[in-house]
Amino acid sequence: MAIEFFNDYLLSALILGSIYALGAIGISMIYAILRFAHFAHGDALSIGAYVALPLVALGVHPVLTIPIAMAVTAVLAIGIDRAFYKPFRKSQPIIMVIASFGVALMIRAAIQLFGGVDDHYYWGIQPPMEALEPFAIAAKHFYIFGSVIALIGATHYLLAYTRTGKAMRAMSDDADLARITGIGTEKIVIWTWIVGAALAAAAGVLLGMDTRIRPDMGWNLLLPMFAAAILGGLGRPYGAIAGGLVIGAMEELSTLVIPGDYKSAVAFAVMVLVLIIRPQGIFKGRVL
Repeated sequence: MAIEFFNDYLLSALILGSIYALGAIGISMIYAILRFAHFAHGDALSIGAYVALPLVALGVHPVLTIPIAMAVTAVLAIGIDRAFYKPFRKSQPIIMVIASFGVALMIRAAIQLFGGVDDHYYWGIQPPMEALEPFAIAAKHFYIFGSVIALIGATHYLLAYTRTGKAMRAMSDDADLARITGIGTEKIVIWTWIVGAALAAAAGVLLGMDTRIRPDMGWNLLLPMFAAAILGGLGRPYGAIAGGLVIGAMEELSTLVIPGDYKSAVAFAVMVLVLIIRPQGIFKGRVL
C-alpha cells in the first residue's frame, strides 16, 4: 500500500512541486522588486520548453539544452522589459499587470505561429528502472530532481554570497533605501529578469521531460505558481520553494477524493485562503 501511494501520488507530487517551485521563485522576486504581478511569467516557461525542442530533435539530451533555454529566455525577458514594462515602471501597478497580460497573449501567439498548435514530446514513455522495482522511478525523474537541486543551489549561492544577490535582497526589502545607499537599481531589475526568466525556462524544459510540450503549458501552470509564491511569502525565494512543494503535494493528494481534472481548483482555494487568513504567507513576505 505504501509503495502504491508513493508511485501513484507522492512521486508526481515531488516532480510537480519542484517545477512549481522554480517558477514561483521568479514570480516572487519580480513582485518584490518590481512591485507587480507578472502574468506573462508562465509563458516564459513555455519559451524555454520550445527553445529546447529543436535541439532535442537533433539528438541533444534535454538536460543539456537547459542552459541554452535559460539564456535565450533571459535575453527575451530583458527585451520585453525594455519594450513593454520599462515605459510604465512609474505608473500604477495595475498598468504593468495589464501590460503583462498583453505580453502573455503575444508570446502564446508567437509560439503557436512558429511551433504549431500540436502537442510535442521530447521522448516517448520511459519505463521504470528495473533496479528500483517495485518503485515506479524512471531515469527522467533523476534528471528532473538533479536539475532542480542544482538550480536551487545556484540560486541560493547567488542570493546569499554574491554582491548582486545581496543587492537584490536589499532592493526587495526596501527599494528607496537601496537607491540611497548607491545600489544600481536598473542593474538589479535586469538581474531580476535574468534569474526569474531563466528559472522559468528551466522549469519548462523539465516539465517537457516529464509530460508534453504545448503552447498553453505555461499559462496552465500560472495559477499554481502564483499560489506557491503567495503561500511561501512574496519576495521570499525560499518560501516559494516550500510553497511549490506544498501546492504540488496538495494537488496530487487531492485526486484521492476529487477527479484529477479539478485539482487545479485546489491551488486556487489555497491561494484564496492564504490571502484571507495569512496574506504575508508562511515566510512573512509582502502582501499582494
